[in-house]
Amino acid sequence: MFESDPFVLGEILTRTLIVYVVLMLGLRLAGKRELGQMSVFDLVVVLVIASAVQNAMIGTDASITGGLVAALTLLGANAVVGRIASRRTWLGTALRGTPTMLINHGQLINEHLTSEGLTLDDLLMVMREHGFERMEQVKMAVLEIDGTISIIPEDASHYRTTRPVKRLIS
Repeated sequence: MFESDPFVLGEILTRTLIVYVVLMLGLRLAGKRELGQMSVFDLVVVLVIASAVQNAMIGTDASITGGLVAALTLLGANAVVGRIASRRTWLGTALRGTPTMLINHGQLINEHLTSEGLTLDDLLMVMREHGFERMEQVKMAVLEIDGTISIIPEDASHYRTTRPVKRLIS
C-alpha cells in the first residue's frame, strides 16, 4: 500500500518544490490586494491552479505515498521558508512585502494607489466601511502586507507608529 519507487518519490519531491517556488513568486508578484481581497474570480483561479499543479507535482503516481510526499514537501518547504524569513529580515520583506501608505494627512498618494493595483473607488469603499466620508478625515491609510487597508483618523492624536512614516512612503 505504501510502497513506491524511491526514484519516483524523489521526482515528486522535486516537482513539488518547483511548483511551490513558482506559485510563491507568482502570488508575490500578484500583489497585496490579490491576497487580502479575493473575489469570486480570484477563488476560481486558485481552485483551477490547485487542480492544474496537482498533476505537475505527483505526475503519474496517484498513490497515497505520492500524495503524502507532495503534501509533506509543501508543509516542510513552507515551514523552512517561514523560519528563514523570520530570521532574515531582507527575505521576509522580499516575500511578504512592505506596507504602502495610500493617504497621508488627507492627501491621496495616487502613485502608490496605482502601483498597488487599487482604484480610488476601492479606497473610498474602505473609507466608508470605516465611517469616513472625506479624505481630510484620514490621517493615514495604509495598505498592509496582508492586503487589508488600515485607516487612522486625523483626530487620532494618541496614535504612535512603531515604524518611521518615511519608510512607508517610498
